[in-house]
Amino acid sequence: MKRLAFLLALAAALSLAVVAVAAPPPVVAEAYLVQNGVTGEVLASHDAREQLRMASITKLMTALVAVENRRLDEVVTVTPGAAGVGESTINLRPGERIPLRDLIRAALVQSANDAAHAIAAHIGNGSVERFVALMNERARELLLTDTHFVNPDGLDAPGHVSSARDVTQLALTAMRVPFIRETVGLVDTSAAGRRLHNWNDLLSTFPNVLGVKTGHTNGAGWSQVAAARAGGVTIYVTLLGGETREGRNTDISELLAWGLSRYQTVWAIDSRRTYGTVRTAYGKPAVRVVAARPSLRVIHVERPLVERVVLPLEAELPVRKGQRLGEVQVLDRGTVIARSALVAAASVDRPGTLGRIGFYAGRTLDHLGGLFS
Repeated sequence: MKRLAFLLALAAALSLAVVAVAAPPPVVAEAYLVQNGVTGEVLASHDAREQLRMASITKLMTALVAVENRRLDEVVTVTPGAAGVGESTINLRPGERIPLRDLIRAALVQSANDAAHAIAAHIGNGSVERFVALMNERARELLLTDTHFVNPDGLDAPGHVSSARDVTQLALTAMRVPFIRETVGLVDTSAAGRRLHNWNDLLSTFPNVLGVKTGHTNGAGWSQVAAARAGGVTIYVTLLGGETREGRNTDISELLAWGLSRYQTVWAIDSRRTYGTVRTAYGKPAVRVVAARPSLRVIHVERPLVERVVLPLEAELPVRKGQRLGEVQVLDRGTVIARSALVAAASVDRPGTLGRIGFYAGRTLDHLGGLFS
């Protein structure tokens, strides 16, 4: 008969030594934030809620509102107002007819201000202000409480602000849209009959970068939100108010590398490991128990895990190889991240009648011998 089960809880790193807490690299910027794009865990930040100008990162919202409200194959007629917008442009001409998808590509890859205004005028039914109202409405829906838009391009304007936290959340939302995700990862492409080149230097210099958007004005400084994926984890870094383009690139690269280094893929549950033994009856050997299935998990290298092993003190015979005897759980800060049944590694037969009689006879003789010793 099974005895009362016991619970074994061990704080362990599961064959992974817990490393010392490593501080993020120094950054020259007004604000930054490093976040795990899957779990939402913020790994490091500085003034992440401060309202700052975000320059052309604005165009992530312009693109998001566009794809959520219209078809990509819609044809946009460029207005004189859009064609007259200056600074970063693709030199649109009044009356030019261009598919919406091409204008979005131009806004995100080349950071074209005229393309952003053409999008806004089209979706706003001739009113850029009406489109900007849609941008702010979407910001409220996403709970971007530090954000307010005044224009669709990000040129400096009073009241046009966001924060490192909000920019990161905007990027996470935009990157769930396949067309945007594909577009921001392009180094070079063609759209609207023009050759486009991405201002995101990290696409060519940092491995596994997914995007997402750069920004620069005299008032905003050098800003960017970037995402990189490696080892099963995606890290987002937002930096606002960098002093130089080179400095911004270096700081974001170092923050991405640091964020990725906080995680490692390990066997949280290893099918080759013995998780314990369970006694049996009639003098038979104890049964080794192993995990029924292994589990690979991405874990934070600075955080030890807790392992729980639940097994009976004794198992009824016979025990068959693969028979479930218990369970193992692995927890990260109280949340189960992996679990598996624990099963017998080998079979143990129940002795026949003569075998059981012999066992009890032997045990009786042992007890009698103890009385006279």
